[in-house]
Amino acid sequence: ALETLKMFEKKDSRVKSAAATNLSFLYYLENELAQATNYADLAVNSDRYNPAALTNKGNTVFANGDYEKAAEFYKEALRNDSSCTEALYNLGLTYKKLNRMDEALDCFLKLHAILRNSAQVLHQIASIYEIMEDPNQAIEWLLQLISVVPTDPHVLSKLGKLYDSEGDKSQAFHYFYESYRYFPSNIEVIEWLGAYYID
Repeated sequence: ALETLKMFEKKDSRVKSAAATNLSFLYYLENELAQATNYADLAVNSDRYNPAALTNKGNTVFANGDYEKAAEFYKEALRNDSSCTEALYNLGLTYKKLNRMDEALDCFLKLHAILRNSAQVLHQIASIYEIMEDPNQAIEWLLQLISVVPTDPHVLSKLGKLYDSEGDKSQAFHYFYESYRYFPSNIEVIEWLGAYYID
């Protein structure tokens, strides 16, 4: 894939930008950040309005820990294409890293309007409500999430924990037991069920 894409580097700026965008992404996946950054720069310089190139550039900056700068690239990508879901998702993650939960939540709620049944988006919204110490909203979103991925043992045990913290033992038992059914090796869940049976 890398060899093929490198053949397009010599072409006109739009083709060069597309090839460099894909090269940047491949190097990013291989965790070669220096190469990913070089190609992200080349892609952005070839076509400043390419949202995928700007998103890749944001990703390389994010990976180097400069979250404020990463947010700027994601926002620029969204200014060029407001439907660029990758940029919006990554902007939400960036705000989460920066502990700006309201802005992170805003990004993920906008994404939810576009991608109604995205498990990742539902999970992020629930996670943010949990961080914001709003367990009822977290439970609400996790219930939507298990309607999309009904057999995910981690989501089920998370629901069990939240119901337990709210004092609803019967619902907590239900979700912990379901989690145990799909993944019987989670020690935390086994311990909770054991203590529940002792009670």
